[in-house]
Formats: sequence, C-alpha cells, structure tokens
Amino acid sequence: MMKKSGVITAPRLWLVIAKSYRTLSLLAEQSIANTGLCLTDFVALEALLHKGPLTISEIQDRVRLASGSMTAAVDRLEKLGLVVRKSSPTDRRARVVHLTADGKGLALSCFERHAKDLEAVMSELSQKEKEQLYGSIKKLGLLAAEQLRHRKSRPMAPESKPGK
Repeated sequence: MMKKSGVITAPRLWLVIAKSYRTLSLLAEQSIANTGLCLTDFVALEALLHKGPLTISEIQDRVRLASGSMTAAVDRLEKLGLVVRKSSPTDRRARVVHLTADGKGLALSCFERHAKDLEAVMSELSQKEKEQLYGSIKKLGLLAAEQLRHRKSRPMAPESKPGK
C-alpha cells in the first residue's frame, strides 16, 4: 500500500522487499522441510542435480553455506547412500561429490515438490508481472552490489566513521 502522497520512498520499498523476502523464505523452508530433508541436505542435492558433480567447496560457493555445514551435509548424504565422493581426475587432492541413482531420484522428486510449492504462490502473478518483478529486483541487486564494491574500494573518511 502506498503512502497518502502516492510516493513510495526507498525505506518503505526496502521494508516491503525485506518483509516479502522473509515470508517467502519461511514458505520455501517449510516446503523443503515437507520433503523430509533439512535445508543443507536439500540445497546440496539440488546443486548436484542441476550442476552435476562438484567438490564440497564448489557446492558451498553455489549455496552460500559454511564449509562445516556443507561437509556435515555431504557426510549425512553419503551415509544414506545418496552421494559418493570420488577422486578428481584433474586434482589428486580434491574429492568430487556425485549423486548416486537413489540420490538423483530423491533429488528430482524433492525438487519437483518444492518447485510446485513455489509455483503455487507465484501463480498469483501474471507472466508480465513476474518478468517485471524479476527485472526490477535483478537491476536493484546489481546496483546495490556495485555500490558495495565501490564503497569497499574507498576508505571511510575519519569524520564519517561511527563513534566519531
């Protein structure tokens, strides 16, 4: 809902984006929990399903989880017979994680169920609204990332540092 003036301020827009993200995240986490997997196991299986065999660090980079969490997830999945670790053909030090046939089957069914849950909530938007929202959010994210890079490259002036 817009303010009475009809102007949506940046803080108000940020608040709507943040609240929507939190609610959609809870919905997605609930959907994943309904598959019977925990979040880290689900994201590891999903990454392997869509990207193919990966090292633990590659999985971690794609899903943005801590290395300890990812190693524990791969250990659990390996004990369940859903993944296997194999030596890398190009790096003797690296181990590559592969889905087993059972792992691929489970990953496919869990991801399909999760995708249906997300489609159900997103179905309220028309294709045009989805495209507009996608483009706007992507543009905003890229602009914010650029500002973060720019700010990191210049040190903060002493008078603008917190506590000064």
